[in-house]
Amino acid sequence: MKNFFTNQPLIEIYTFFNNKKNEEIIKINVINPDLCLNNYAGEIIIIDEKEYISRSYKSWNDLAEKFYFRMMTPKIVDKHFVELSFIKLEEKSFHSIKEVEEKYGVTSEFSRINKNEEPEFFYSYLQALKNTKIEKRKRVLNLGVNNAEEFELIKSAFNEEFKNIEFTGIDYCSSAIKSASEKFKEDKNVKFYVHDINCLDELNLGKFDLIISIGTLQSSNLEFNSIFMHIVQNYLKKDGAVILGFPNCRWVGGEVIYGAKAPNYSFCEQSLLYKDAFFCKKYLQQKKFRVTLTGKYYTLLTATSIRTS
Repeated sequence: MKNFFTNQPLIEIYTFFNNKKNEEIIKINVINPDLCLNNYAGEIIIIDEKEYISRSYKSWNDLAEKFYFRMMTPKIVDKHFVELSFIKLEEKSFHSIKEVEEKYGVTSEFSRINKNEEPEFFYSYLQALKNTKIEKRKRVLNLGVNNAEEFELIKSAFNEEFKNIEFTGIDYCSSAIKSASEKFKEDKNVKFYVHDINCLDELNLGKFDLIISIGTLQSSNLEFNSIFMHIVQNYLKKDGAVILGFPNCRWVGGEVIYGAKAPNYSFCEQSLLYKDAFFCKKYLQQKKFRVTLTGKYYTLLTATSIRTS
């Protein structure tokens, strides 16, 4: 027998999902969300003199995500109802791997992820690049570059300007750097180094007018506050810019799930993210930078100098 949801409150539906959270598939019949256009979740709609509670496909997808389910293609039942199917996400994830280098290597689960094809990250990162006036930058440093997705987006979105910028990428994972180097083998303005960020000074890189680091500086082998201040003091020009990405998601079974899982918590707990992001924001503001925090799955800190010439 199919489970019909017509005018039940969310607490009932939540309880239903919670009781079935360990099942492989859930199927329910609900009022067709296409009949609820311009209605907010929970609003009453009247169809053939019957009351229904409106919910969008986004509402159902958000609920499914909380229990690590993927919503499949809806099936039409009749003129009022659709059948929604939810499949349990495969638990395989790079987050549980302990070995540092192979966790992010070319044969790892992580290597399957392409943030540039995730619309929310793509949009937020592209806006951050525009806000830093990437087209006017001459030297760009990426710390934790991995396979150089961030450089790929710059090249595709700012192709003419890309040719006039010197790019440097640093990562500890040799197989990732090998992959990045292969992508940019024709670009003489792009260099990659296999190196530990803790020992960055050994490379004698000089200063840059844009520093990018997405999901790296909070790594367990780095002392966040001190390494961040050291990078700003020694590698960033006074009129430079910064883009930092603080992960606020998990990658599970082919899906990006909102909210990073913190150690010792069974749920999303964002204190560390906020603490580190606001430390950087305050520090950069003291050094005469305008700082914004944007993004969803990655909180992107974008800082641009407000120093006058």
